[in-house]
Amino acid sequence: MRLGPGGIAIPWEMFKGEFLIKYFPVDVKNKKVVEFMELKQWNMMVADYAVKFETLCAFSPHYNTV
Repeated sequence: MRLGPGGIAIPWEMFKGEFLIKYFPVDVKNKKVVEFMELKQWNMMVADYAVKFETLCAFSPHYNTV
């Protein structure tokens, strides 16, 4: 990755951290964690529930691989 007009190379982890800070605020992340923790199937079809689970598990600190 390159940063700025001078094209300074930065490590991927640094870019990813800065990107998440700027475009994914902590309060939004916390909301998604709560939504994941409270997820219930109720009347959803299993396939729909699985999609919702996979989408929200990205925000859980226990499942986070991002």
